[in-house]
Parts: sequence; C-alpha cells; structure tokens
Amino acid sequence: MRSRISRAVIPRLSIYYRTLLLHKSSEVVSSGELSDLTGCTPAQIRKDLAYFGQFGTPGRGYIVSDLKKKILEILGIDKNWNVALVGVGNLGTALLSYKGFKEQGFNITAVFDNDLRKIGKRLEGITIQDINGLRRTVKNKEIQMAIVAVPAEEAQKIVTTLIKAKLRAILNFAPIRPQVPKSAELINIDLSIELEKLTHFLRQKV
Repeated sequence: MRSRISRAVIPRLSIYYRTLLLHKSSEVVSSGELSDLTGCTPAQIRKDLAYFGQFGTPGRGYIVSDLKKKILEILGIDKNWNVALVGVGNLGTALLSYKGFKEQGFNITAVFDNDLRKIGKRLEGITIQDINGLRRTVKNKEIQMAIVAVPAEEAQKIVTTLIKAKLRAILNFAPIRPQVPKSAELINIDLSIELEKLTHFLRQKV
C-alpha cells in the first residue's frame, strides 16, 4: 500500500507535525481546525492520515499527543540520523551552523571538502576531512544520509562518490540534477528556482 502513497503526502505530514507542535490550546484537534491552521482541506488531511492507519474519532477529532507521536514515526524523526555534509563554502558553512537540524534529530557528524586550505580545520566543532576519506568515515560513523553543497560542476562526481559509499539518501543544493540509481533517493533544492517562482509571481502582478 505504501508504494501507492503520493510523494506530496510526506511534505504535508511535516506541515501537520509542525502545526501540532504549536497547537497547545487543547488536547484534541479536528481536521477542520488543522485545515484552518495549515491551509490544507479537511478532506485532504483525513485522506493523508488514512494512508497510515485509523486516526482520531469521528465527531471528536485527533488526540494531539498521539497524532504527533505517530507522525514522528512515519517521518522517521523519532530517532537520530547521522548526516555527512560535503562542501563548506558559504552555503555549506551556513547549513553546518543551523541548529534546527540537530533539534529535529539530524546530526551532522562529518564534513568533507576537496580544498586543501580547508581540510584539517574545524567548524562548529567538526574537523573538515578530505573527500577521499568519505567511504571509511561513512562506515565508521554509521552515516545514513548526506547533504551536498558544492558547485554545479562538482555535484555529479560527489553524488556518485556518495552512492559508492552506500549512501542512498541525499539532499542536493547544487544547481543541477545529478543522476542516481533507482535504489537511491535524491532531493534537489535549487534556491534560484524558488526565487524565480517569486519573480514570476511579481511579474504577473505588474
């Protein structure tokens, strides 16, 4: 059944969870209340949650504490995850210093770069390593996922190296879309594309 779940469901679950974290006015919340807080329709909320089982009581709603716990399990953030960061330019440095990752259970435990001027230095308490040592570190530190913050021309090579190191979950900030095997999950975040959505919106308002 899970193979038929739309990829759009998971981001909405994240939205529901963050909304529930802020919902402290009562122990129970209805799909209508969640709708008002998230912008998703009540029907969409009920459908999304129904993919994963029976939640709530008709006419009463969802017990907030139980729903938060279940969504945590579905999203896999009821445990800690070890993360490797590749690339410590301006963006990589900013990502490394972001405290929100750790609060959500994502621990950046290893940092890599190919710049000899950076290798061996420490950032946020972590020593920058040569990318050539990635496979060994991934195994020794039991790293499960990676963040890529390198220039476009380096991205495919880095992603291929990560795949060879048996990493199958990669978040890519480079402004290209690297190729990966079907056994891997690659999520691309291109900040320029997101800004272009905004410029398109503004142009339509002129």
